[in-house]
Amino acid sequence: MDTKDGQNAPPPHRKQAEGSTAAELKTEWRKALIEKRLGLADRSFRNDMLQRVMRVWLIERPDAVIGAYWPIKGEFDPLPALFRWQEAGLEEDAQGAQRHRKIGLPVVNKIDKTLTFYTWYPGCPMEEDAYGIPKPKDTEIVVPTLIFVPCVGYGPGGFRLGYGGGFYDRTLASLQPQPFTVGLGYDFAYLPYLKPEAHDVPLDAILSDTGVMWPERQMPAGEL
Repeated sequence: MDTKDGQNAPPPHRKQAEGSTAAELKTEWRKALIEKRLGLADRSFRNDMLQRVMRVWLIERPDAVIGAYWPIKGEFDPLPALFRWQEAGLEEDAQGAQRHRKIGLPVVNKIDKTLTFYTWYPGCPMEEDAYGIPKPKDTEIVVPTLIFVPCVGYGPGGFRLGYGGGFYDRTLASLQPQPFTVGLGYDFAYLPYLKPEAHDVPLDAILSDTGVMWPERQMPAGEL
């Protein structure tokens, strides 16, 4: 873990103070972590490291359809690594060893507030959704077997701090069969005191710029 960053940003790492609610603490964490993320001086280096972790991690995955996200508010961009994963699949296709790989980006269903994934590829037509986030326009719906989930923060047990809308939790709870879920975030976003709520769905793994965390084994980020 990046202990130096943790020392420089105590609010995201502190315990719940007496008299404060869990919701208030999460709001404080979100604000501090997003501000830190937007102001990163070493963003390029961290992004390069996380791209490497992601590409290596994908090598042994059998998935043909992967869901991801369009980065906002300083989030790590997973699309370059996924495009390389897709290109590698095309190379394998020529040898008859791999199906055509697809990447899906989420679109919010306004009625039930869940996410539906639509095919994305570089240069595909895009439009903004109701929240001002770019989404694929008029492409096919896909059902990912692996979903990369953006993390504002993350903590023990694979639980994630998001923006508070609950879109991913509702989506993951409704999908059958359950996709494999992987959080993406920077190492300074680890929150040792993050406690899950009843509706929170844990992630299966978390990738950061310093390595992989497997929640079921409680491995710290940085151990592969």
